[in-house]
Amino acid sequence: MRMSQEIQPATAADIVIIGSGIGGATMAAGLAASGADILILEAGDHLPDRPENRDPRAIFQRGFFRPKESWYDETGTAFNPGNYYNVGGNSKFYGAVLTRYRSEDFEEMQHLEGVSPAWPFPYDELEPWYGKAETLFQVRGALGEDPTEPHHSTPYVFPPVPDEPPIAVLRERLKSVGVHPASLPLGVDIDTWLSYGETPWDAHPNSFNGKMDAETTALAAALKHKNVQLQTNSRVTRLETAPDGRTITGVHYERDGVSHVLRPKLVILSAGAVQSAALLLRSADDAHPSGLANSSDQVGRNFMNHNLSAVVGFDRRFRNDSVYQKTFGFNDFYLSDGSGGAPLGNVQLLGRISAPVLKSDLNLVPEWLLSRFCNHTVDFLAMSEDVPKPESRVRVDGGKIILQWIRSNWAAHQKLVAQIKSILRDAGFPLVVSKAFDRKTPSHQCGTVRMGTDPGQAPLDIFCRAFEHPNLFVVDAAFLPTSAAVNPALTIAAQALRVADHIATKELAR
Repeated sequence: MRMSQEIQPATAADIVIIGSGIGGATMAAGLAASGADILILEAGDHLPDRPENRDPRAIFQRGFFRPKESWYDETGTAFNPGNYYNVGGNSKFYGAVLTRYRSEDFEEMQHLEGVSPAWPFPYDELEPWYGKAETLFQVRGALGEDPTEPHHSTPYVFPPVPDEPPIAVLRERLKSVGVHPASLPLGVDIDTWLSYGETPWDAHPNSFNGKMDAETTALAAALKHKNVQLQTNSRVTRLETAPDGRTITGVHYERDGVSHVLRPKLVILSAGAVQSAALLLRSADDAHPSGLANSSDQVGRNFMNHNLSAVVGFDRRFRNDSVYQKTFGFNDFYLSDGSGGAPLGNVQLLGRISAPVLKSDLNLVPEWLLSRFCNHTVDFLAMSEDVPKPESRVRVDGGKIILQWIRSNWAAHQKLVAQIKSILRDAGFPLVVSKAFDRKTPSHQCGTVRMGTDPGQAPLDIFCRAFEHPNLFVVDAAFLPTSAAVNPALTIAAQALRVADHIATKELAR
């Protein structure tokens, strides 16, 4: 059941949180018990429970849920970015894989192309908060299956989502060729999800149907507190500073074509890696001509977007009648290439690719023929780290967002795809094909307002506070110093709980 406490429109708040995705919603949950008046401004609205939510033709062929906006690449060419603006943010559509970064991801790591820098603190600092985030998002999982799994001080509360029969067979086939399949940590109540329709959840929107996204878990918990309010259809346009240029004194937003301004004590920016950077850049003033929090010239820079490819294996003897499929992955090539070389990345099952999904790319092939093909296929996602580069960046030109993504570490990704193809052939899939994802797919965008210990190199400190603005925090994928090679959602949630505790105990207690 959706919970909502909305005001029309807001006039005041102690804390304004901009965005209701993983970062913003988890910050609200972590701060709710503080008693501070908290207002969450969301640019979009709630996603209704409608037939298109479970219709792959609507989602993949017609792009029913894609936003009606354009960004621009470095050549000035417009593209539809595929980011979503709704309560819960992109998590409404995510695959609900809530994986911890490996402990090695917090250390400097040499890749085939470049170096992934060390975090400003080690894995052990975030470990307790990972456990709290797993509880908040009701993660289903199992320990002891993945050799790369970092230390857990707390177990998963729920057992893993079970393999369907053909996927259980697949798991054994992969084990037989020396791979270490491990159950994916998933935020999915599978019985509830299937009770609304037998479809995958990966890329399908969730409206309180069993997927644990930012709205159904963290935001729902926050809104149980009367001091927390959510206001939808409220797009923030700029932040205003005091005459001294330090304190954020105004949050300007538009709702129903009318401009409003709020003057909170604290501002938490959680609009997403691209939009958070864009808002800081658009808020440039006389004291900050290059944008807020940007004396380091790092706001918008170090943009990362995972290198992703779908890898599909075909075996006419393998009958795949699974519904959701996405229950295990393997990290045999996560920390090295398997022979002591540089890391390659993560491999995990995709949500079941059906004929209507394939039809979106193969529109000249009859759907009945694609269906026959899909009856004998299995679908994997190859995910490799994108190394941060300052020239890979977000810029603004008036109202335009310019995304200059300079893909890195692609050679490692190609090696990973080749490894998967070899493994699948060894496991009895004679035909294996792959397709890389392009910039139109928001593949875990991150890194544009990174945290660090040196104000000359990073806009944020280790608690995501802007070095230049003591009452501004940026808590979303933008703060990530590295992308690792897994979905960053759980890491964002863990850091959000850590930052919320810091604010509640150190800032609000003053």
